[in-house]
Amino acid sequence: MLNTSETHDKPRNARLEARVSSDQKDFFQRAATLTGRTLSELVIDSTQEAAAKIVQEHEVIRLSREEQIAFVSALLTPAEPGARLKKAVQSYLQKAGP
Repeated sequence: MLNTSETHDKPRNARLEARVSSDQKDFFQRAATLTGRTLSELVIDSTQEAAAKIVQEHEVIRLSREEQIAFVSALLTPAEPGARLKKAVQSYLQKAGP
């Protein structure tokens, strides 16, 4: 994941364009002015934060306490392999050899 400080240190050689209504642009400009940033800085910073949040939500698995316990229990005390898995292993060993 890109860190905001990392992105500010790298040269900017790609361009991103978006069409917005005049009202949206005015609103964004107002927010930028209130925070002491340029419109570009506001858009880039806000987009970076939103993108980081989206990526994290899709890459990080969150489990409830109950789910954590079940997961760890399954790792520490795995179930015995079933008949189908045993048969698949035997088939693989016959084809692949020792």
